[in-house]
Amino acid sequence: MIQTILFDLDGTLIDTNPLILKSFAHTLDYYYPDRTFTEAELLPFIGPTLEKSFSEMNADQWKEMVAFYRSYNIAMHDALVLEYPGVLDGLRRLKEQGYKMAIVTSKSRRVALKGIELFGLSHLFDAVIAADDVTEEKPAVEPFEKAMALLGSTREETIMVGDNDTDIHGGKNAGLKTVAVGWAIKGRPYLEALEPDVIIDSMEQLSDWIEAENAKAD
Repeated sequence: MIQTILFDLDGTLIDTNPLILKSFAHTLDYYYPDRTFTEAELLPFIGPTLEKSFSEMNADQWKEMVAFYRSYNIAMHDALVLEYPGVLDGLRRLKEQGYKMAIVTSKSRRVALKGIELFGLSHLFDAVIAADDVTEEKPAVEPFEKAMALLGSTREETIMVGDNDTDIHGGKNAGLKTVAVGWAIKGRPYLEALEPDVIIDSMEQLSDWIEAENAKAD
């Protein structure tokens, strides 16, 4: 029986894509003024940690780039983060139905909490696992196992919901059923290639799918 839902944050529960893309564009324009990055070139940066993205790109300046990115990202956060239609209401309904819920994100706790608090979501989640809470980020199993331990949940009763390969692969690595959100910026073909257990196009579909899965287990 599914009783616990782990959610990614960015691109899954709140639309931080405009903020992330602008933050990367701002940073890369500064450090690579002679090169123009297209949105298609920026999309792969969505998902991995900043440390991973920038260290692979610039081994000498990556720490400086991370700090530059974060300064802009935090300054512009509240102006650029948007709400996905129906998602927040769906979260409230799931909470009312008694599911245990946690956020598992590759963001720092400080920035993750800014997004959570911006939309008044804190009371909906039993735990938040951020990048600075673990030694290995998604898709490693540590964040998922830490969330389940805090919630007192087993892998058999837990699912992972996200928009990126780190979410789906990480959930599979942890032995969880996985759910991809159809509003992911990288598109449906990308999600299908990840082979989640299901792709949902609304929170209602998530609720219906969980009920169907639980009915099979009765």
